[in-house]
Amino acid sequence: MAAETAAVQAELAAAARAALGGGRRLAAVRRLAGGSKKGVYRLVMDDAATAIAYRWCATENFWPVAEGDDDLADPFSPGLGLDVFEAAHARLDGLGVRVPAVRLVDRDGARGPAELAIVEDVRGESLETLLARDRRAATPVLERLGGTLAAMREHRAPGYGKVVVVDAGARSHGSSCEQVVLDRARRDLAEAAARDPRVAEARDRLAERLSELAEAVRPRTQYALVHGELGPDHVLVDPAGRPVVIDVEGAMYFDAEWEHVFLRIRLHDDYRPLEPADLDEHRLALYLLAQRLSLTAGPLRLLDGDFPHRAAMASIAEYNLNRALDLAR
Repeated sequence: MAAETAAVQAELAAAARAALGGGRRLAAVRRLAGGSKKGVYRLVMDDAATAIAYRWCATENFWPVAEGDDDLADPFSPGLGLDVFEAAHARLDGLGVRVPAVRLVDRDGARGPAELAIVEDVRGESLETLLARDRRAATPVLERLGGTLAAMREHRAPGYGKVVVVDAGARSHGSSCEQVVLDRARRDLAEAAARDPRVAEARDRLAERLSELAEAVRPRTQYALVHGELGPDHVLVDPAGRPVVIDVEGAMYFDAEWEHVFLRIRLHDDYRPLEPADLDEHRLALYLLAQRLSLTAGPLRLLDGDFPHRAAMASIAEYNLNRALDLAR
């Protein structure tokens, strides 16, 4: 690690000793790619034992600060921190969803300024990597993931929102999932229009299309458990070929259609083994345009800061911008 992260290394060394014990000492720390809201590190001990550290603090979050970021009653707020992680992890684990086992949590700052969780290091590749390497070998993993999604979809709650909110008996903002999505999509549209002239030119047309799609959605009173951002990069494959769900802080009770739109976007033709028969086409249509706008505005917003992987993020924004424009034609 760089010299300026020596304090982080000391913090992680203390946590690793407490989590893995046995007289082990930390030999190496490797920051893993992909984390934009928390630090994700592989800890390698002097006997080659490994674990993963999640580290939540302001210096690990690349997203520009926005009003309402800390409002857990907003289903789409970032939901950072140990409480959110623990609630989501416990709910998924209780349903039999394979998630990395938790070895240690530190919310008191005993080892440093950040909230920490040390979890099992699942050393298999991601589903994304497996699909790129051998789609045939990925087929049974996708089938097992379909079973995982079915178990989550069948677990219902009478209210929507983050697991940490709903399981505590609290209420989320808004009147319905579709209204929350519509409000968020309008904000994303405004943000994207302020950053790209093509969106600005099509803003009225996109806004009108959002309203038309929302009007076709009928009310619903039961909500499924969803991951929130279940792309193939958020599924690891363990040595037994089981899908392991990671980055679970966004888990919430919501419309299953929200999850499946995201899966369709990310998996393309590989999505088919995961598709249930009872999804609502009107919600799918609204949520598809909303997610295209989110995947435009979000990356553009992230590029306002010092996020390091800028070319990839700009590419995501450009692709989804064009797909959003297609949906409004």
